[in-house]
Amino acid sequence: MNEETKKVIDNSSTTQESSDSPYTEIAELKQQLEAKELEAKNNYDRFLRQAAELDNFKKRTAREREEAVRFANEALVKDLLPVVDNLERAIAHASGGGNGKPLVEGVEMVLRGLLDVLSKHGITQVSAVGQAFDPAKHEAMAQVETKAHEPNTVVEEVHKGYMLRDRLLRPALVSVAKAIKSQEKKNDESKVENDPSDD
Repeated sequence: MNEETKKVIDNSSTTQESSDSPYTEIAELKQQLEAKELEAKNNYDRFLRQAAELDNFKKRTAREREEAVRFANEALVKDLLPVVDNLERAIAHASGGGNGKPLVEGVEMVLRGLLDVLSKHGITQVSAVGQAFDPAKHEAMAQVETKAHEPNTVVEEVHKGYMLRDRLLRPALVSVAKAIKSQEKKNDESKVENDPSDD
């Protein structure tokens, strides 16, 4: 073989090797692409499942919250049912006649039972009479001039106030004491002067 023939054979073998190389590289890239597409498909399927689970969780939580709100007072109502039974018995007993004393006793018993139920559920009465007026717990409906009580003291309670643990449910409606106004006399110069007994 001459030199030129050797060169042609060498060139053709390198051309064949280089032509095999791009095909194998393309085949490898295709395999990698298929693997990545499969991985992407799996990830997308997982994402859809997680999204569906999250949506179901949100719906379930909303349903449970709605039921909790609808039936939140169930325990309180169950505890109030015996009080209703006692009221019905008191009314039935009162309709039978009598002097009324058993009716008063029955109603007092029902009231005690009701206050016990309310206390069991964290509801307490706001004490008002004799206390200093507190606008956070009391609502003044009138002021009463009196010497018997200090000014700004609750002297009468129209209806009681109630607290649910630390929260005010209803303020007590009260009358508050105020100082008696001093009587003023006019002298002949049209000046106002206080009576000496006012001091």
